[in-house]
Amino acid sequence: MALYGPLKNAIDWASRPPNVWADKTAAIVSAGGGFGGGRSQYHLRQVGVYIDLHFVNKPEFFLNAFESPAKFDSDGNLHDELTKEKLKALLLSLHGFTLRLKSKSA
Repeated sequence: MALYGPLKNAIDWASRPPNVWADKTAAIVSAGGGFGGGRSQYHLRQVGVYIDLHFVNKPEFFLNAFESPAKFDSDGNLHDELTKEKLKALLLSLHGFTLRLKSKSA
């Protein structure tokens, strides 16, 4: 959560005219413990609506990084195969969503 303040500032500055976020697609990924990442995602979605970001709705991605088995190695690299597959599904969904929105604006 320590980076949330700077992230909000960056979003705010980039949304000033001309709003660089407008009509862009986005996906949200959180890795933490409990459901703090979920609450952060919910708030970020609220902010995104105001600045005209279009978020992928499915699949959602919440990673409890502290559950066993370990998801990351000692260097911080993701090594959990199930988590990699879920992340891949989210990125493929974002790609498809981006192409659909792009074709509608053309």
